[in-house]
Amino acid sequence: MKILLVDDHAVVRQGYASLLRALLEDVQVSEAGDGEQALLRVQEDIPHLVIMDIGLPGISGLETARRMRLRLPQLRILFFSMHDELPLVRQALDAGGIGYITKSSPPQVLVEAVKRTLAGHAYIEQPLATHLACNQLHPGSTDPRLQGMTQREFEVFVMLAKGMPSRVIAEKLCISGKTVSNYLTLLKSKLQVSSQVELVHLAIDTGVIRGGMASA
Repeated sequence: MKILLVDDHAVVRQGYASLLRALLEDVQVSEAGDGEQALLRVQEDIPHLVIMDIGLPGISGLETARRMRLRLPQLRILFFSMHDELPLVRQALDAGGIGYITKSSPPQVLVEAVKRTLAGHAYIEQPLATHLACNQLHPGSTDPRLQGMTQREFEVFVMLAKGMPSRVIAEKLCISGKTVSNYLTLLKSKLQVSSQVELVHLAIDTGVIRGGMASA
């Protein structure tokens, strides 16, 4: 059984790779630090499962997944992210993910997710699955203004709405602080808000983040 683990933090990657080797039998875990490297790895040696972070530098995890699935439609991709916002979960599933769990989940959840997705079953971490099911009962809650954003714009939107400083966003996405400022200007225009405070309020109103989460 071959698993490709894609995360831009080497310590996180190596930690989870060791965990998977310890808890799963006959598993080979390879690693990639960004989307470009992951696409090359998949081309060189097709894995049974890709465990993918969303917030990758350069090509986002969502776009990487789409490109992988274009080349290998049967490839199974499990998203493994710090984000638990429902719109982002939906985007991950739309990008071809068969599962989604958060990095705050215990090791047993990761192992269960790997086993289920390798068997061809969808797996969404239980709290997220419950929230998705409840949210689907109210389809009018999806704000059409959010639908025009690219994957990268949405990532920056979520981070800004959570109150993350521009410096931290820039470091996480391997872009410049000026580029983050440009994204903020673009998002304010697209979302028809005049300030970052209004952007945060919009994120709360549309369910992208929960009230009280943001510090901005």
